Amino acid sequence: MKQLLFGIGGLLLATLSTQAQQQEVFTVDGKAIKGYDPVAFFKVAMPVKGIDSFSYTYKGAQWQFCSRENLEAFKANPEAYAPQYGGYCAYGTAEGHKAPTQTDTWTIINNKLYFNYNSKVKQSWLKDTTHLIEKADRQWPAVKAQ
Repeated sequence: MKQLLFGIGGLLLATLSTQAQQQEVFTVDGKAIKGYDPVAFFKVAMPVKGIDSFSYTYKGAQWQFCSRENLEAFKANPEAYAPQYGGYCAYGTAEGHKAPTQTDTWTIINNKLYFNYNSKVKQSWLKDTTHLIEKADRQWPAVKAQ
């Protein structure tokens, strides 16, 4: 009986994991960028936690902001502030797969926001961003559908 319950639990976990990665935007508890304000990365060059009262749904994810001004800026032009590749790991996207990200791995390159899986992956990413961005841009349409 225990084996049956573990098997069902494992199947359920695998199904939920697969569904989560099928989303175009990487979310944790339904929140893009783990609830951090995407506009703040551009305005103050650091992660700033958003708040529930300043939130907006875009591409099936809840985006949070630290101020009404940042919320309105995002609403006016979400493509200017939303992270590339739905907030999934930029290096992973270049390699052809979705991977979760950490907020402290952010970079802005040519006015676009990117995240990576962890700081070690970010270091690899920073060694060849031009080539990796070109590769990830080509891969994203197929990766997005995964």
